[in-house]
Amino acid sequence: MRLPSLRRAGLSERKAVYLRDLARHFARGALDPREWPVLEDETLIGRLTDVKGIGRWTAEMFLIFHELRPDVFPVDDIGLQKAVALHYHDGERLAPVGTLQARGICTSAASRGYQVMR
Repeated sequence: MRLPSLRRAGLSERKAVYLRDLARHFARGALDPREWPVLEDETLIGRLTDVKGIGRWTAEMFLIFHELRPDVFPVDDIGLQKAVALHYHDGERLAPVGTLQARGICTSAASRGYQVMR
């Protein structure tokens, strides 16, 4: 579908460009829903974020809510950070350095064979 047609349908120019890029990924086989169940989380996130307009957060939400992946932990999600702060840190949001430390701890545990998070 051409951009003017998408614009007439009510999409912004940017969203129309993103939608066309998403369609291109499907058309050329870069995104194949039949493969999704067997792909590792990070592999699928990588394929999704290759599409213009899809960032890591969007890809993680897709894995959680559409693909029903059990082990996706979106550490950059502000809502999740606020919830963790509310329940575990007396309402104080985690500082970015805390997030980096958490990632380091998880990476260290994973290198020792522990399944932590992806």
